[in-house]
Amino acid sequence: QLVESGGGLVQPGGSLRLSCAASGRSIRFYAMAWYRQAPGKQREWVGISASSTNYAESVKGRFTISRDNAKNTGYLQMNSLKPEDTAVYYCNINIGTAAIWGQGTQVTVSS
Repeated sequence: QLVESGGGLVQPGGSLRLSCAASGRSIRFYAMAWYRQAPGKQREWVGISASSTNYAESVKGRFTISRDNAKNTGYLQMNSLKPEDTAVYYCNINIGTAAIWGQGTQVTVSS
């Protein structure tokens, strides 16, 4: 099970850190990805922490993915937020053919 937290309302240029707490299985053995879905749009890949960390071009240089295996938690640090970053953010782990998703956390960037 994955549970995201840390979303909220932030002004343009601000920062938020999202957390993705895992239970039932250690995340250390799996790649953890982050996605987002804005209203009326398809779910969009944001980035992934695996043997390396990679990001979508739209967030590169502003977002950072990390993980604390001891806490079994992944993080998405978001800086220099823009209104177009407004979306529900999801974390994801794939275990074999099973895709595990959290419930999502809303991020709203607005003045």
